[in-house]
Amino acid sequence: MIRASVIGAGGYTGIELVRLLLTHEQVELVSVHASDGSAGMPLAERAPELRRLTDLALKSMAEVPEVDVVFLATPHEVSAELAPSLLDRNMRVIDLSGAFRFSDAEQVKRVYGIEHARPALLKERVYGLPEIVHADWTSARLIACAGCYVTAASVPLAPVIAAGLAEDSETVLVDGISGVSGAGRGASLASSFCEVSAQPYKVWNHRHGLEIEQATGVPVLFAPMLGPWKRGILCTSHIRLKAGVSSQDVRSVIERVYAGRALVRVLPAGQWPSVAATERTNFIDIACVVDERHGRAALFSSLDNLLKGASGQAVQCMNLAFGLAEQTGLICSAQVAGYALASEEGR
Repeated sequence: MIRASVIGAGGYTGIELVRLLLTHEQVELVSVHASDGSAGMPLAERAPELRRLTDLALKSMAEVPEVDVVFLATPHEVSAELAPSLLDRNMRVIDLSGAFRFSDAEQVKRVYGIEHARPALLKERVYGLPEIVHADWTSARLIACAGCYVTAASVPLAPVIAAGLAEDSETVLVDGISGVSGAGRGASLASSFCEVSAQPYKVWNHRHGLEIEQATGVPVLFAPMLGPWKRGILCTSHIRLKAGVSSQDVRSVIERVYAGRALVRVLPAGQWPSVAATERTNFIDIACVVDERHGRAALFSSLDNLLKGASGQAVQCMNLAFGLAEQTGLICSAQVAGYALASEEGR
């Protein structure tokens, strides 16, 4: 069994992470941690959906026991402080914050305002976006999970870019709309019930834009929007194609790259991703459309920002790090068997 601890268990992503680990057949959740002010509180009081699922009480962040892996669902600056000491204790760390997402220390300082005491860890870390990152996962000590918008945009974009189908000189335009849980559990006027409305924010200035560029290797202008629902992201990326690229060329590349990935669903032509279809799942749904006359493609995706965009992705990375199938604990066994059979029949 993989012995695990979660730091930051009281937030939205932390609660989802605990729920996934409690039902994971290869994991023993040993401890959960939060700020000192919450120490001693039963986790189920902070997260009523976990009643009867666990009797674990929150501990302080200084009380992490010896385990195999520690998940950090903490603010960026907290993750930057905690990760080195946990690694020094020979425990693997999977960080859901932005503290280690960039490999360059100056970039981290500019984007997140963090000055790392151990910048060498940024070069060592594995970027946690399994669908497009090819790494020696079983050797990874520190995994920095990709952001939710980044996952939604990069998974459909990356194979098209890598195949050389996009015009090199064109900037990719990405629009993403997310439910209010993406802002976290802290109270604010903008996310209060009577104030929430569909509206853009941080247009062309959101830090996930730079992360999408890192993940795909192309210049990006990213316009995020707030959606008046709890959870889920719908993302659209607009690209100019090279001359002669057809609709079938784009679809074939995406289908080929993701044919064996259990958590990616490439939808048939004419079907479109929706927030509802991926809510409370660990899937990302993808669709594409090409206007051959104008040489343009639009790539669409949806995912649950708390699962495939955060906690589910963290568990997916843990699975790979410990040599398990990436979907273990993320899809029920009947679904896994059905997927494996369908994949075998399709070969």
